[in-house]
Amino acid sequence: MKFMFLNLSNISVNYAGQSSPAVNQVSFGLPAGDIGVLIGPSGCGKTTLLRAVAGLERIDAGSIKLGGELVSQVGTSVAPEARQVGMVFQDYALFPHLNVGRNVAFGIDHLPSNQRAARVAEVLALVGLADQTSRFPHELSGGQQQRVALARALAPRPRLLLLDEPFSNLDVDLRERLAHEIRGILKAAHTTALFVTHDQLEAFAVGDMIGVMHQGSLHQWDTAYSLYHRPATRFVAEFIGHGVFAPAVIKLVDGEVAVQTPLGDLTDMSECPLPCAFAGGACDVLLRADDIVHDDDAPVKAQILRKAFRGADFLYTLRLATGETVMALVPSHHDHTLGEWIGIRAQVDHVVTFNRDCPKSHDHVCRMPCEHIAASGEVTQPVLWHAQVPSGAARSLGQATT
Repeated sequence: MKFMFLNLSNISVNYAGQSSPAVNQVSFGLPAGDIGVLIGPSGCGKTTLLRAVAGLERIDAGSIKLGGELVSQVGTSVAPEARQVGMVFQDYALFPHLNVGRNVAFGIDHLPSNQRAARVAEVLALVGLADQTSRFPHELSGGQQQRVALARALAPRPRLLLLDEPFSNLDVDLRERLAHEIRGILKAAHTTALFVTHDQLEAFAVGDMIGVMHQGSLHQWDTAYSLYHRPATRFVAEFIGHGVFAPAVIKLVDGEVAVQTPLGDLTDMSECPLPCAFAGGACDVLLRADDIVHDDDAPVKAQILRKAFRGADFLYTLRLATGETVMALVPSHHDHTLGEWIGIRAQVDHVVTFNRDCPKSHDHVCRMPCEHIAASGEVTQPVLWHAQVPSGAARSLGQATT
């Protein structure tokens, strides 16, 4: 098991006058040298959580450990400057009257001049700006200014680097490229980092682990691949990527478990946690845009409601004859008109189902496999649908039977 260099346990942060916590019982761990990303809509609590890690916000519950050292708990907080944490902000916060070299040296002025000059040269070379020492911030591009800010944060050799939406001031085309560059720089420096963004492509480009937050709660802390293909909550499924929920029914077909959908039966259930028991196995199935294949020979037809040109492909919004709406990525040389009917079929490698009526009460996050909330509000163990199928079929469901 990896040692978690940064460890948050049941962190909560409350603000006066707010009815719900800004951060609500968040827990996760980040190994040394890894890059974690917090992603979610505005106001979800991700920046508040970052500030709590930095020591800029006091926590109201839980604990934070850094390198095995307790730095925050109720009644105890190590000062921000004593945590050896570096920060990179949205606006870079460079000093306009100082050149690049003096900006980078600002946090290491306690070092002897020769050591300070050597460290400045080292980190500027690391970020690819070795020849820009004498230039001033206004003479640099936005991407170069961001790298100067990163070099300044790395110069004191922080135990942990925190980055708060560092690319928000850059144009869209530059963000993903710079995110890849920053990842390479952090990995080369063997730096543990926690990064906040609202942009999925940035998160996927930079993060080893990604946490999806909503209304103060951490819904899932996982790899980008698992967030996309194995979302733990409905919110994660809807927030990450393009997709819709379609009504479906889980049934036994020839002794095998299948999810019956408007596009046909889905049978790859090996990694699918099944929903709680409902009458007739009713559930919702997640259908992502890349799960739907345009096929003129397919028996299922759908009408094009909307289309968005994306260069290599179109993102079509389609309506089935039965009324359901799905989305599909279609190569852009298939340029169909609005209102046209086209053939489609499902090609789903990871079947993801959720309860059709997911219970929400007492700020409980509905997760899969699901929990049952009794009338008293007590969370109890669920009766999973696969408990109703023959034992042989249940055993074939892999993790769904755990």
